[in-house]
Amino acid sequence: MKNPLLHFSIITSLLLGACKKDKNEVNQPPAEINEEELITSLLIHLYRLDNAGDTTTFAFRDLDGPGGLDPEPIDTIFLTANTTYGCFLSVLNESVVPTDDITPEIESEADEHLFCFDVVNAALTIVRTDTDGTYEVGLHSAWTTAAATGGDLQISLKHQPGIKNGSCDLGDTDIELRFPVVIQ
Repeated sequence: MKNPLLHFSIITSLLLGACKKDKNEVNQPPAEINEEELITSLLIHLYRLDNAGDTTTFAFRDLDGPGGLDPEPIDTIFLTANTTYGCFLSVLNESVVPTDDITPEIESEADEHLFCFDVVNAALTIVRTDTDGTYEVGLHSAWTTAAATGGDLQISLKHQPGIKNGSCDLGDTDIELRFPVVIQ
């Protein structure tokens, strides 16, 4: 070896290069995993606030999830004119045994979720009655009917992590359904 210093420099460079971390690994926090739940069923539980009658449940069910078999027919929501109802929603995955109730997860992540209600051609007003401390959530609501009419109710569950501001325009849609409504 004619130049031991050159030889030492080459070996040192090779060793240091072999130990160097990939710059994509440096200071990278582990990826946050937030698996989406399969929603196969949405249940609407309605009860009259004047205590006249029991709780009535209206449902959407697609037991094998998107694709595959057709969902069961969506229930028509029958309401009495000039009446106020309390409502609570249940969100389920009924494709597994036992059924996975997703509702508590939505409650615990209320700051990331918003139920949106769009009434079309029905004399029905819906007001969300629960909050995440800042914005409404919609798992609980009050429904007030007016005159006898028919129409539709679209219910959407929006997933809005880090962007929730009370608007239904933001976020991903976890589920969106249209129920026929008859007010008699």
